[in-house]
Amino acid sequence: MSFGVVEGEEIAEVSGHPFLGEIRFTGARHPLEEVRLLAPILPSKVIAIGRNYAEHAREMGSEAPEEPLFFMKPSTAVAGPNDVIRYPEKLSQRVDYEGELAVVIGRLCREVPVSRAHEVVFGYTCANDVTARDLQRKDGQWTRAKGFDTFCPLGPWIETVLDPSDLGIETLVNGEVRQVSRTSAMIHDIPRLIAHVSEVMTLLPGDVILTGTPEGVGPLQIGDMVSVQIEGIGELRNRVVPRD
Repeated sequence: MSFGVVEGEEIAEVSGHPFLGEIRFTGARHPLEEVRLLAPILPSKVIAIGRNYAEHAREMGSEAPEEPLFFMKPSTAVAGPNDVIRYPEKLSQRVDYEGELAVVIGRLCREVPVSRAHEVVFGYTCANDVTARDLQRKDGQWTRAKGFDTFCPLGPWIETVLDPSDLGIETLVNGEVRQVSRTSAMIHDIPRLIAHVSEVMTLLPGDVILTGTPEGVGPLQIGDMVSVQIEGIGELRNRVVPRD
């Protein structure tokens, strides 16, 4: 297991850790199709933003919040590209997909001004904020519904050179498009999200902020293949299987 840099259809292997000093290319190269991609980061925490697209807020029967609304998912919910999503049938009968753009933090920071938010970003990846919708409604808060193991797929990699302000985002289930939007439709943009979250808590290198899902969320069934595709990043694919 090692870090690498995606270059076309190959991965150039590197030594070292992206957040712990300089990395060095080892000279080894691997065809992308022959390696198993893991989750590109295992964060200390995942901060997720709720109702950050007006149409999604409306489809959920809510108004868009004046300030960013955020909650947390445990790091144990993280899964990688092509990993499975485990459906907890004994506890939930409604599990939904939520395709999102994820921001990966690159340095320790707190109380970040909006004007300097770009300085603390390492890069961006695709995310699926999988949600047990019936438990979310039952509990009145979101920790259990959002916190199951495998309920936070991330990947396929981190794109470090990208303008995230107006990217196309789609979610497909079994090849059928279910969500279509652009990141420009966010109510609160990424600099404001970083500033708002970092007013509350210190962000560590590798922490992830999920920026909210657009309209079109819906249920998953066992056997489904769900795909989150974001312009300039790539595709995150995960199959749904029984938990046990």
